[in-house]
Amino acid sequence: MKRRRQQASQPTGAPKWMVTFSDLITLILVFFILLFSMSQIDIVKFRAIADSFQQRQILEFYPSVIPFENPSAEPEMEMEKMQPQSSEQADKELTQLLADIQSYLNENKLSDVVVATRTERGVVLVLQEQALFASGEATVLEDAYPFLNKVGDLLSRIPNFVKVEGHTDNRPIGTYRFPSNWELSSARASSVIRYIIQTENLDPKRFIAVGYGDTRPIAPNDTRENLQKNRRVEVIITDPAYEEQ
Repeated sequence: MKRRRQQASQPTGAPKWMVTFSDLITLILVFFILLFSMSQIDIVKFRAIADSFQQRQILEFYPSVIPFENPSAEPEMEMEKMQPQSSEQADKELTQLLADIQSYLNENKLSDVVVATRTERGVVLVLQEQALFASGEATVLEDAYPFLNKVGDLLSRIPNFVKVEGHTDNRPIGTYRFPSNWELSSARASSVIRYIIQTENLDPKRFIAVGYGDTRPIAPNDTRENLQKNRRVEVIITDPAYEEQ
């Protein structure tokens, strides 16, 4: 009688190669953990980068948002070069500019349509509508060229930024070119800037045009004289020390 050959029992659990593979993965994981543990995060540099998004001074005065590890005199010299003109020098230049403009206005009998004053914003020129534009239009009149040429010449001597604001009275306008006073006031401010820039070849980055429509009157819109006062363009040669609110 033949004996039955017993079948070999099948091994249980994972195959042997899986053990080796698991060991390999574990070693790789440990290797990367060691690399990470040996690395260090420079807190100073991290905070400098984070602060750069909140404090624009870092971008304005440092060539890099990360502080120099070995400070030298060179970065300080660069910062001095990038610093704007001193407040005393800027004040003298604005005072002289105001005097030149007022002298020009008196000599040419323009004081009735152009007013030049000094405020905390800088030198402010208030030009009445009739000194610059025809009613309801935004094309600079030829009669305004000499005065704007004078303003452009004075601006070419100083680096100050210039803001030009257009204002209207509260009477509505609804033409094809200007559906409302917003478009008219903005177009007038832009026309003044465009003329000055083209005439004196000034840097456009120094200028900003704003149209306020009838939202900032200087007199009640109840009489013909007051309506005329509100139709104006204001040219502000800004004081570097002034911060727009």
